[in-house]
Amino acid sequence: MTRYSLYLGDCLSWMEKREAQSITSIVTDPPYGLKEYTAAEKEKLRNGHGGVWRIPPSFDGCKRQPLPRFTVLTDAERQRLRSFFSQFAQRAIRVLVPGGHLFIATNPLLSHLVYLPLMEAGFEKRGEVIRLVKTLRGGDRPKNAHSEFAHVTVMPRSGWEPWGVFRKPCEGRVQDNLRKWKSGGLRRISSDKPFEDVIRSAPTRAAERAIAPHPSLKPQAFMRQLVRASLPLGVGTVLDPFMGGGSTIAAALAVGYESIGIESDPVFYRMAERAIPKLAEFGSEDKPSVTASVRRAPRDERIFSLQF
Repeated sequence: MTRYSLYLGDCLSWMEKREAQSITSIVTDPPYGLKEYTAAEKEKLRNGHGGVWRIPPSFDGCKRQPLPRFTVLTDAERQRLRSFFSQFAQRAIRVLVPGGHLFIATNPLLSHLVYLPLMEAGFEKRGEVIRLVKTLRGGDRPKNAHSEFAHVTVMPRSGWEPWGVFRKPCEGRVQDNLRKWKSGGLRRISSDKPFEDVIRSAPTRAAERAIAPHPSLKPQAFMRQLVRASLPLGVGTVLDPFMGGGSTIAAALAVGYESIGIESDPVFYRMAERAIPKLAEFGSEDKPSVTASVRRAPRDERIFSLQF
């Protein structure tokens, strides 16, 4: 039986109250520009009127997903972003067990503002996972001068998404930490093949977005690889402090890990609550169906038990 818990609320407050050294890994896709998920900008997104969000036109009958424009952030907004991730890092390193890993999505323009606070809080940077994926970000000609500068691109067309890989320092040797805390390394793909830092990934499929129409939903085919790697012995608890549409929690269910998801937006929370069991089954038609029982917990917590 695989269990997951969902919380509607602020993740910083939640982690502050959480028992220290009680989470084995964190896998999360945060609001890495911060501004894009403020109440004002989410309202513009839901109304389809831009703001920090770029609402792409349709091409060849295919409707593209909105993307946040991080080039419009001011110096003050960038400073707030770094301050936010500093608060996050301090709480994350407290709740993680020694040797626990943090996988965190970001953007090439902003990754330094996310990564530096993590290292200042004491995390060890262990590399990056490069998600090879084509998006509509970048590659445009100068605005309102497309014809005049037809051979100019303002910035490179993005073909990848970075996920920082960080580790809370181990207690002693990695082997000692693995024995005591079940953490300190990454789970191999097989005995012959280690987990690798480049993963080819198609954009999230329309069928998954129909289940959870969150603007930043990541595909299960990709998320299951990260989540699986995050628990080296396959035991422990995975935390996603910025749950969004629930893709991390669904991936944990699919690979048989216990997990906790936190989301501050009520609309996205309800979306994830409905979507997680369906996303966990996505692409697994040959597996037995998932049955779920739900117990209403105090306040905003929901605890689910799923049996495969």
